[in-house]
Amino acid sequence: MKVLIALILAMTTLTTFAAKKRTTVVMETTKGNIEIELFEDSAPISSKNFLSYVDSKFYEGTIFHRVIDNFMIQGGGYDSKLVEKKTMPAIKNEATNRISNSTGTIAMARTSSVNSATSQFFINVNNNTFLDHRSSDPREFGYAVFGKVTKGMSVVNVIKKAAKSPKGAHTDLPAETIMIKKVYVKK
Repeated sequence: MKVLIALILAMTTLTTFAAKKRTTVVMETTKGNIEIELFEDSAPISSKNFLSYVDSKFYEGTIFHRVIDNFMIQGGGYDSKLVEKKTMPAIKNEATNRISNSTGTIAMARTSSVNSATSQFFINVNNNTFLDHRSSDPREFGYAVFGKVTKGMSVVNVIKKAAKSPKGAHTDLPAETIMIKKVYVKK
């Protein structure tokens, strides 16, 4: 009887674990919608940070300001006039979670300082394993992956092919403004 009860409890735990639903975020852009599943279990700080910006509607009206075919598309920091938006404080880099910067994953953008990520993110359009964590050296610390595109990779692929029109420091700026119209948690 004790074995049967233990087996039932184990099955219930496995079912509960398997049924754990991840948060999905919908990003409406001028090129179409992108759905992103967040890895809240393995990147809790980055996921919570991203959701804070989503909940505050921070991303509405921001643009993809850096698009590089065979590398990534980056957004979430500038408006259409290339004015950088005021952000919340930087977060701890979770690149040690060992999730690879593979095609379709979303990661936190940052400066050369390891713990400098705020609102900007990038979606990998290639297997960018050179961005993965390799050591505690700042040059090899890596970029924290916190989710993956589950729908709309075709939209990402359209964005990555955008013609460019450099402006100042923005050398990979799309010629046509690619706007993030709305970002919200899918119900």
